[in-house]
Amino acid sequence: MSPLTETAFAKLNLALHVRSKRDDGYHAIETIFAFCDDGDGLSGELADDLSLEVGGPFAADIPDHNANLAIEAARVLRLASDVATGARLKLVKNLPVTSGIGGGSADAAAVLRLLTRLWDIPADHAAEVAPLLGADVPACLLSQSCRGEGRGDGVEPIELGLSGTAVLLVNPGIPLTTRAVFEQWDGVDRGPLGGGWREGRNDLQAAAVSLVPEIAGVLAWLNQQTGAGFVRMSGSGATCFALFADDAARDTAGSQLPQPWWHLATRLR
Repeated sequence: MSPLTETAFAKLNLALHVRSKRDDGYHAIETIFAFCDDGDGLSGELADDLSLEVGGPFAADIPDHNANLAIEAARVLRLASDVATGARLKLVKNLPVTSGIGGGSADAAAVLRLLTRLWDIPADHAAEVAPLLGADVPACLLSQSCRGEGRGDGVEPIELGLSGTAVLLVNPGIPLTTRAVFEQWDGVDRGPLGGGWREGRNDLQAAAVSLVPEIAGVLAWLNQQTGAGFVRMSGSGATCFALFADDAARDTAGSQLPQPWWHLATRLR
């Protein structure tokens, strides 16, 4: 039997409003998620125990594979589903870590999707354990446009009409942890997210720029590119993105990218 495969689709926040800090230490947010066609790669096959092998361009940034959220997702799902067998998982890290585009959450969600097929268990088992793994995991499990509230894990699918839209993701090559950015947030509630994501904000941008000033340069560069119709930082950064009129305009911008910035030319799902 050939290994099963999944994609850990890159996540974008088209808008991200931070409303307050909750008693449990998380923040109450309102956000619009979108997902890209591309991301990390995952494959898996049946085995006696659980194991995870990590390769790809950013594998070196995950020093302890046994502490990775992907293998933790496998452990939690196996326990919750009372599965006796294991799985041999291989993850190809194509996306930079701690970069605001899903990363570990997308990897964990891909593991949940793959193992429900590999172990032949109900998909709702994955949905039940997803919130236990992180606030973004439920949205990443869906990997389709949706609105997130609460910690971000209260998700509702929505139709944005953006499927197939050309998008360019750009990261200045500087890791930035979600915790550090939220700790830097000024605590000001700037109002709810209405129905229009284009009129929304990313309330974490100022905090992220204060920690990594290069983000401002990435946003400025994207705004200068021909055909870039919408530019924003995703999540807690440092990855920023631009929606383009077409693939040609996106690819022209990508070919002119300053070094040593990382980029991904893709489309929205």
